[in-house]
Amino acid sequence: MSKPRLLFCSISLALVAALVVIATSAAGSGAKSAPFKAAWIYVGPHNDGGWSQAHDAARLYVQKTLGGNVQTTFKENVPEGPQVAQVINSLIRDGNKIIFATSFGFQPAMIAAAKKNPGVYFEQATGTATSKNLAEYFGAGEDATYLAGMAAGAATKKGLIGYVVAFAIPEVIRHANAFLLGVQATHPGAKVKLLWTNSWFAPDKEKKAAESLTSAGADVLGQNVDSPATGQVAQSKGVPWVGYDSNAKKFAPTSWLTAPIYNWGPYYLSRVKAAMNGTWKTGFYYGNLKDHFVGIAPYGPKVTAATKAAIAKKKAALVSGKFYEFKGPLYDQSGKLRVPAGKSLTVNELYTMNWLVKGVIGSAKG
Repeated sequence: MSKPRLLFCSISLALVAALVVIATSAAGSGAKSAPFKAAWIYVGPHNDGGWSQAHDAARLYVQKTLGGNVQTTFKENVPEGPQVAQVINSLIRDGNKIIFATSFGFQPAMIAAAKKNPGVYFEQATGTATSKNLAEYFGAGEDATYLAGMAAGAATKKGLIGYVVAFAIPEVIRHANAFLLGVQATHPGAKVKLLWTNSWFAPDKEKKAAESLTSAGADVLGQNVDSPATGQVAQSKGVPWVGYDSNAKKFAPTSWLTAPIYNWGPYYLSRVKAAMNGTWKTGFYYGNLKDHFVGIAPYGPKVTAATKAAIAKKKAALVSGKFYEFKGPLYDQSGKLRVPAGKSLTVNELYTMNWLVKGVIGSAKG
């Protein structure tokens, strides 16, 4: 072979190689990046009709809004204990860069995981601990619970309302107190009787508690637990019912009054976006009625126009700051003055509340 032919072959091979590199680079530049992974952890089933379902609806909102840019997942029925750490670790191994834990008892495992995984963002609902990559979020559910309590107070004839509750922790205690204060706003002197299930999601226990409360004379039922079992008992007994977390009217169509609810979607969307674009920062978020993070569900047929008007007026006062249910004077069950006249409890004080207001029947110790 002559030298010119060798030279031509060499040039041709070099040209082909260059074209391959250019084509590969062009394909690479147009390749779609992998979706950002975000995960949620639920203490109950994702379709529990209450707390976990409300969070999962918000997860789906994030997925729908961000489309193929994000990949969301969830783990359900996760017990509050050592198993949480295993679930968190598996989510991190799967490439999730932000993890939302939605139950108070998940907090210890989230704190530990945040320390070990500085490259992952952690968000804990209802807790108090924060760090560089661990944030806390919740909302003034007590305000919405007060308003729902007003509907319950207006519905009771006997002045005794049964309230099915989970754990004797500040979150549940302050909600029980707010519920009682709302009840008394529309039915002065009425009482609220508690029955503890020591579980967030235990339909059988909730059903038994609700039946026990109606047997004890309660003619309205309320709850701070996750399933609609209390409402199903209310429907079977023909008594009004205030739910919690979600619009669960379908479970008790004629007994349904309303429920305090949380609008998790906008918060989750903003936090996932921040994690994706590198602007995420830790913090303690406490949503309220004014920013629409908390509210009450649509009313059932038993709520009168007069009651709706009273609730709307009180809601406006809460939003404007002209009214606050935890402003003194407030007395506990023993008659001891707990909040002096003119003083309002702070969020930090609400987070440590361990006493029940006068009018609540039951123990603050569970």
